[in-house]
Amino acid sequence: MTEQLKALNEQHCENPPAKYDDLRVLMLNCTLSRSPNLSHTEGLLKVAEQIYQANGVSTEIVRPVDFEIAAGLEKDYTGRDGYARDDWPQLQAKVDACDILIIGTSVWLGEKSSVCNRVLERMYGYTHDFNAKGQYRDYGKVGATLITGNEDGVKHCAMNILFSLSHIGYTVPPQADAGWMGEAGPGPSYMDPGSGGPENDFTNRNTTFLVWNTLHTARWLKDAGGFPAHGNRPEDWDAGCHTDFHSPEHKR
Repeated sequence: MTEQLKALNEQHCENPPAKYDDLRVLMLNCTLSRSPNLSHTEGLLKVAEQIYQANGVSTEIVRPVDFEIAAGLEKDYTGRDGYARDDWPQLQAKVDACDILIIGTSVWLGEKSSVCNRVLERMYGYTHDFNAKGQYRDYGKVGATLITGNEDGVKHCAMNILFSLSHIGYTVPPQADAGWMGEAGPGPSYMDPGSGGPENDFTNRNTTFLVWNTLHTARWLKDAGGFPAHGNRPEDWDAGCHTDFHSPEHKR
């Protein structure tokens, strides 16, 4: 690194473009490993977490596999459909309270984990609710994903997760995915000694970009009071206000 680049790097680190200490990040680690067992995905999530925390951001990592989460699209299955208990509502409360949601998952058979799929399904079950502006409830939140494994599938899983988040109202910034894949087939996972995962420059770069792009986007949205509520309110559409859908010619 040249002296000029070193000075520029120090300037960037010491002078971020905004304050972020009022933001909250929730990381849902959709590992199949219950606490306190080792989670390789959590190892990568913690790389992102330390950058958030260095900027005063409140963070929390939660493993949904530690909870009893019913399958389905209802808000609460406690006492219904044979489920004595459903912990999802308490996790949804954490989702509702965050500004940035990071979905972490391992890759199995080229797909995101079954836990990840269930999390997205349960989040989807809340999409009939609206926020204070009358938009779908997740407008104004930022979403991203971090993925680990020792087989192919990062981009495939990222496409699915980021689409799912966008579809229910999340804003997905540029380069909102990062991951680490070991050598194809049986081999060391991210946190295993000698894997090279924590030292991988490509993964660390993309994770850092993900953090900053989610911070920038969350800052803009929060300062703007959320996503503009024009042309995207379901109740307005149902009432017949179709916001230029029929004939925009009157603007000419």
